[in-house]
Amino acid sequence: MKYIELTVHTATEGSELVADAMWAYSPYGVTVCDAADAAALAKDSTVFWDYMDENVSSENRDVLVKCYLEPSEAEEKIKLIMGEIASRKELSEGAIDFGSLEETKREIEGNDWIDVWKKHFRPIRLGRIVVVPEWIDYKKEAGEEIVYLDSNMAFGTGEHETTSMCVELLQNYLKEGDTVLDVGCGSGILGIAAAKLGAKRCYLSDLDPIAVESAEHNCALNNVEDIARVTLADLLTDSSVEADVILANITAEILCLLAPSVPAHLKAGGTLILSGIIESRLSLVKEKYLSLGLTLKEERRKGEWFALVFSREA
Repeated sequence: MKYIELTVHTATEGSELVADAMWAYSPYGVTVCDAADAAALAKDSTVFWDYMDENVSSENRDVLVKCYLEPSEAEEKIKLIMGEIASRKELSEGAIDFGSLEETKREIEGNDWIDVWKKHFRPIRLGRIVVVPEWIDYKKEAGEEIVYLDSNMAFGTGEHETTSMCVELLQNYLKEGDTVLDVGCGSGILGIAAAKLGAKRCYLSDLDPIAVESAEHNCALNNVEDIARVTLADLLTDSSVEADVILANITAEILCLLAPSVPAHLKAGGTLILSGIIESRLSLVKEKYLSLGLTLKEERRKGEWFALVFSREA
């Protein structure tokens, strides 16, 4: 289905009022693109970035607010939306900066992103693990372990280099009956893979409620609920669990932030698998974990991404 995308150029102060006017006439959602939000996040000491385009955090007062309308109703509703915005500007009596209020519109394809994702996502073989979309009828072959993922999840599928390296390394270091921590679990793919490969217990955690919901659903889909527990938390600081294997596929800055907590949760003789590291942060992560007395066992690279394996000597 085709839609008309209406874009109104405004300023940060007026963006919420513009968006509110659009919500009154558009049932298909409203988006606000404001560089000031990224600039604020860049200054937030609790948020960590591997990299950010310097232009994103520059002073840019032009805010884009967009909504989506059915073509047959677009012209009428655009007049109503712009009239509503004009009324709100008049009522503000100049106290609120609404920017230029320039409007543009274009026709776009309304293909649902899930359907597009389903069309292109096929089984991915990562050693013994095969990641399979839930809607595909896949016949398991000898020696394979299947990890099914739901069609509506918004996290790791195994296609990204960081995830695939973790799954491959897990197969080299996990032993039957191990306890596993998956920190920043996303879809749950790593913890579920560990359960399928013979882990006795898997503890999955994430700070994103949507990720936790996705991981819980995928654990049920793979019938590993009795082995895998999903928690809305930073498990390294909120849990007393000790693991034989810890997995963390996150950004380098967060890996460094978590580093001091690792020794309390990694058993003697245990293995730590880290990924999500770009080359410019590689030395930083190595130094941080080596300073904890861990031993670097392996370094792996795919594309622009690196994975590291450390051990804690018995």
